[in-house]
Amino acid sequence: MQHIRPGWRAGGPESGEIAQTQQDNMYLNIPNVLTLARIALIPIFVVVFYLPVPWANVASTVVFGIAAVTDWLDGYLARRLKQMSVFGAFLDPVADKLMVAVVLVLLVEKHPTMLFTVPAAVIVGREIAVSALREWMAELGKRAHVAVSMVGKVKTTVQMIALVLLLYREPVGAVSVERVGMVLLYVAAALTLWSAFVYMRAAWPLLMVPDGGRKGDGGG
Repeated sequence: MQHIRPGWRAGGPESGEIAQTQQDNMYLNIPNVLTLARIALIPIFVVVFYLPVPWANVASTVVFGIAAVTDWLDGYLARRLKQMSVFGAFLDPVADKLMVAVVLVLLVEKHPTMLFTVPAAVIVGREIAVSALREWMAELGKRAHVAVSMVGKVKTTVQMIALVLLLYREPVGAVSVERVGMVLLYVAAALTLWSAFVYMRAAWPLLMVPDGGRKGDGGG
């Protein structure tokens, strides 16, 4: 959607080109390019994960680590450079959830046990439920009620560290990296449930409204 500024004249090619350039810049700023790069890393991660070489775990850990760094960097640059956009706000959580879901699915395939599957299912299930809740709240114009909380940020940090350790899985000295990663994955799953409870509690008053908080909605 192009933005028409005051003084814009219909049929003026130069004004139209300027508006289009501004729109392109909004989509292709540095933070959004980093977010798109994170999505592009997903198929690369999958290929590296399945490489029949002894260093595949190190390589996949590096790819995921780069993706995790861009997750922090794109948000930092968006604030620092004042390049926050609606497109970026939509794309960033999508990129995060896609990468985390893919990593968890591949790890569960490699370790098909209940010990691994339960926290993975909790994390993925929570992401789906909270995403649906945020979309519904956005339709009501109440998305701020379920904005990212501090618990959610801590959960994300613990989750990323857990996945890095589980991907690497090689012991460091006497320390079992995989065991530490598993413990942190359960901590992340517990924080996942807690943050979901926080978001649900914030949205509960609207969930209890008979018409779902919608005014004049005759939908089915």
